Amino acid sequence: MGYSDIGCYGGEIHTPTLDRLAGGGLRFTQFYNTGRCCPTRAALMTGLYPHQAGVGHMTNDRGLPGYRGRLNEQCVTMAEALGGQHGYQTALVGKWHVSPFDFKTRTASDRATWPLQRGFDTFYGTLAGGGSFYNPPGLMSANKLIPPDLPDYYYTDVISDRAARHIREHAGRKKPLFMYVAYTSPHWPLHAKPHDIAKYQGVYDKGWDALRAERLKRMIELDIVDPRWKLTDRDPTVPAWQEAENKAWESRRMAVYAAQVDCMDQGIGRIVAALEETGQLANTLIFFLADNGGCAEELSADTQWLIRCGIIDKTSPDGRPMQVGNDPKIIPGPADTFASYGVPWANASNTPFRLYKHWVHEGGVATPLIVHWPQGIEARGELRHQPGHLIDIMATCLDVAQIEYPKQHNGHRITPAEGKSLRPAFGNKPIEREAIYWEHEGNRAVRSGKWKLVAQHKQPWELYDLEADRTETNNLAEKQPERVEQMKALYQRWADRAHVHSWPLPRPRKK
Repeated sequence: MGYSDIGCYGGEIHTPTLDRLAGGGLRFTQFYNTGRCCPTRAALMTGLYPHQAGVGHMTNDRGLPGYRGRLNEQCVTMAEALGGQHGYQTALVGKWHVSPFDFKTRTASDRATWPLQRGFDTFYGTLAGGGSFYNPPGLMSANKLIPPDLPDYYYTDVISDRAARHIREHAGRKKPLFMYVAYTSPHWPLHAKPHDIAKYQGVYDKGWDALRAERLKRMIELDIVDPRWKLTDRDPTVPAWQEAENKAWESRRMAVYAAQVDCMDQGIGRIVAALEETGQLANTLIFFLADNGGCAEELSADTQWLIRCGIIDKTSPDGRPMQVGNDPKIIPGPADTFASYGVPWANASNTPFRLYKHWVHEGGVATPLIVHWPQGIEARGELRHQPGHLIDIMATCLDVAQIEYPKQHNGHRITPAEGKSLRPAFGNKPIEREAIYWEHEGNRAVRSGKWKLVAQHKQPWELYDLEADRTETNNLAEKQPERVEQMKALYQRWADRAHVHSWPLPRPRKK
């Protein structure tokens, strides 16, 4: 999901629940993920950088310590750290995606890495990374693969309703609750319910250029974006809207995407309602964030290989042949379509930043972060500009629970935590750290204070002063070579200790 999609970060998508949580809590403006789904979830769950947890890329085994495709034994999950002797009941509803899953056979291996074996008391969701919202692959209840169990199954709604039900069932118990609610929305495919899509009929007829300008204006008004920062150029592969072909279909793509986000917000509303009904909202610490920036992946008409390898079913749940690809003849939304919103709308989602999911420029790694905790945070509706990273979420949860990060677990020595507690920032104090680091598919970066050194794979390093230029439009590398060398050395020290390997990686190991 892009940085500017939800209402309280400048978007036009209807997100009243998230806006309400932001109004009653905090919004972080400089919070970061890893730029990709699996690494983000590994870092979020462990408080380590993803390579240290064993998921430096995706969920296949490359035979290297940082790239085993599963959580290793040298890390602990939040569920393992909070549960057990520390007394929290632990629940996961939604996407796991840090264990191997074979799309072709629709089977899962490496049981030791599944949620119940990594500290969760209950699990309903998917091991796989993505797929149909009407028939999600890798769907599990506890340790058993299952089919969808409702005639009108829609994954986003099921995640929301099961999370809300779990809160109600937990009410009255003495144990505190830790719950991880991991939506796949708005990952492709563009699947949404007709009445949600109808809300956005015609909204995007204005096109991506007007949308970017409108969002930027609102972001400046909200103080999310500094007016000194230049809006990045439209992606060079994307035409001006007035020159675009198939405008009605393009508008529909973004309308379905918006409907996916809208439906997620509705579901979060039901979760919040369950907390209110059970008297738990005031003392519950809630985080909302995204696992990467807007996704520019185009699903062209030749992606029949997705069917051959099992990522896409040959037919929809009601037996219709699947229509695959971003083809203007295919109207996205229904269960028999499989499309994405592509480069132009991802460019708008990431307003005002550069690049997308996969990359570690701001468009790939910047995420909204909403924090809501009435009993623990006095501020209401304020912004926090302190830089943070999702490795900080675990450190914050353990800090709040007054639990130390374990040094050993199940007989294994645990890699020391990398994250920093965000609690000082709750009171608008600084978070002390040396730097924040990224690497994904050879794209790499380090941020220290206001300075960010970043590079695309096989491209030279770029240097930016994010205080003056967070949109990364004024490269200072040639003007400040000494700073570049210092930050390169800082990055390399981290890469060496964090098990980062040069890209490309060895081919996946055969089972």
